Amino acid sequence: MSEGTHQYKENQKATFNRTEHPHRRYNPLLDEWVLVSPQRAKRPWQGQQETVAEEKRPQHDGSCYLCPGNTRVNGDINPDYKGAFVFRNDFPALLNEDVHFHQQDQDELFRINPERGINRVICFSEDHSLTLPEMKTEDIEKVITVWQEEYKTLGAMDYINHVQIFENKGSVMGCSNPHPHGQVWAQSSVPAQVAKTQRNLKKYYDKHARTLLEDYLKKETEKSERIVLENESFTALVPFWAVWPYETMIISKRKIGSILELSDEEKKSFAAILKDLTIRYDNLFETSFPYSAGIHQAPTDGENHPEWHFHMHFYPPLLRSASVKKFMVGYEMLAEAQRDITPEQSAEILRKLSPVHYKAKGDRHFSPALAEDL
Repeated sequence: MSEGTHQYKENQKATFNRTEHPHRRYNPLLDEWVLVSPQRAKRPWQGQQETVAEEKRPQHDGSCYLCPGNTRVNGDINPDYKGAFVFRNDFPALLNEDVHFHQQDQDELFRINPERGINRVICFSEDHSLTLPEMKTEDIEKVITVWQEEYKTLGAMDYINHVQIFENKGSVMGCSNPHPHGQVWAQSSVPAQVAKTQRNLKKYYDKHARTLLEDYLKKETEKSERIVLENESFTALVPFWAVWPYETMIISKRKIGSILELSDEEKKSFAAILKDLTIRYDNLFETSFPYSAGIHQAPTDGENHPEWHFHMHFYPPLLRSASVKKFMVGYEMLAEAQRDITPEQSAEILRKLSPVHYKAKGDRHFSPALAEDL
C-alpha cells in the first residue's frame, strides 16, 4: 500500500456510532462476547405485523396427554385438576438412580461422570387453550407458588445441587404439546451455563461486595434506553449483551438469591410483569410468541451464595415476522454469537407495544382471562 493510499484511508475514518458500525459487546454473566452488526438494519425497524392464522384450541382436548382426566402415554390418568398440576416427566432426561461408577476408568480425553436427577412437568392451567399472557395474574401467581414448592422440595434432597425451572413455548422451540406447561430439571451437578454464570457472579461479588446484577440494574435504570417495563419489584429489559433479537431479562429490584425469598407482594409483582412482558411478545407479530424462558437463581448445594441475584431469561427466536426466525448457524456456531438489530432498538419496539393483548381488542379468539386487561 502506498503512503498516499494509507493517508487517504486514515483521513476517511469515521467517528464510531453504535447504531451504524459493527462492534462487540461483553456479557459479564458468561464472560463472552457478542458481535453486533447494526449496519445490516440501519433504520430502526418498526416491527412489521403479519397476522398469522392461529388454530383456536378448545379448553379441553381429548387427545392431549396434559389435559385433566386424560390418559398419558405411560398409562397414568391425570386427575381432574384445576390450576397448576405437577407430575414426574414420563420421558425423563435424568434418572433418580444411584449407580456405581469407577473413577479410575477415566481418561483425560474421554471423561464421563454419571448424572442423577429428577424431571417434572408443571401444567400451568387446566385450560388447554391458554398461554401465560392469556392467564389471569392471580393464576400466574399460583404457578409461581408451585415453582417455589418445587425449588424448595427438590433442592432439599441431599444429592440435588441445582434446580432449573423453565418453559419452552411453541413448536418452533421444540415444544411437542401446546397445553400451557413448563418443566423442572433437578440434578446432582450445577450445569455448565449456570456454573459459568456462578463463577462470574462470585468474581464480581468478591471484588465489590455487591451483586453484579444489583449494579447492572442500577446503571440500566439510569440509562433507561433498554428498559421495556417495570413495576414495584421487578424490571424487564433487553440486556446490553443480548444475542436473540427480542431477548429480555427480568431482574428483581431487591437483592434476593432465590424464588423462596419473594414476599407476597413481590410474588404478585412477578406474576404481573410475566403477564405484561409476554403480552407484548404476543402483540409484536399478533401471534402466540414462541420462546425458551427460565429462572436463574442460587444453586441448592447447601453453600452460602451471596453473589446470586434472582433473574429470569427470555430467549425468543422470531426476527421479522411470526414466520421468520433468527437462526444460530454458520458464524454463530463456529465463531461467536451475532445480532443485527441493536438491543436499544428492540427494547424501544417492545416498550411501545400495547399492554393489552391483541386478542382482547376484538371478539376474535376472545379469552375471558384477558378481560382484566381492558
